[in-house]
Amino acid sequence: METIKSSSNTKHNQKHIFNVEAYLASVGVVTEVGQFRKSEKAYSQGDPAADVLYIQEGRVKLSVVNPFGREAVVAVLGSGDFFGEACMAGHRARRETAAALTSATVLIIPKNEMIRTLRTERAFSDRFISYMLLRSIRTEEDLIDHLFNSSEKRLARALLLLARYGIQEEPQQMLPKVSQGMLAEMIGATRTRVNFFMTKFRKLGFIGYDGGLHINPSLLTVVLHE
Repeated sequence: METIKSSSNTKHNQKHIFNVEAYLASVGVVTEVGQFRKSEKAYSQGDPAADVLYIQEGRVKLSVVNPFGREAVVAVLGSGDFFGEACMAGHRARRETAAALTSATVLIIPKNEMIRTLRTERAFSDRFISYMLLRSIRTEEDLIDHLFNSSEKRLARALLLLARYGIQEEPQQMLPKVSQGMLAEMIGATRTRVNFFMTKFRKLGFIGYDGGLHINPSLLTVVLHE
């Protein structure tokens, strides 16, 4: 991982979308920019929790490993997402491993600097609280999804979320390479089961593999189907 001091003077987005990087630079917050290669870890489960991270570009996978060595993917995050925020609640060690799913550029905000900024900068505090509320809602939806939906629906929802459907105005119709094993970990199913449904989705035209994994918004019909 290469680390360089942040010196961005980017102005706020003309569409009035809150630009975290530009705002933090404008108010003089001490930050660093970490650049991670694909599969490189930003931190590992059990590492000291000393900062909050914000994704500028790329994708980051959060996963946990139980005492028996079984891994579960708990989230795949993209640009505009925070992670590592548990340190703000007093956690001294990382509860998960964060690894770059693609090449990623991440803004690193020390815990003490994050606390100071939240206390003094209203606009940033509002943005962060809004984000955390949405993450909480997403976590509840994930739990409901696992408890009540079929593995087919869970897979369709996971693919749509990976495509940032409902998060960005224009969802990403082509995803970075995502293994069926990782998808199985995300939805709590076997790789064989994932393969069966991916083949079904391809035959129905919901997904394609032309130069990458393409997601057709019509995949939403699988999630909405009773």
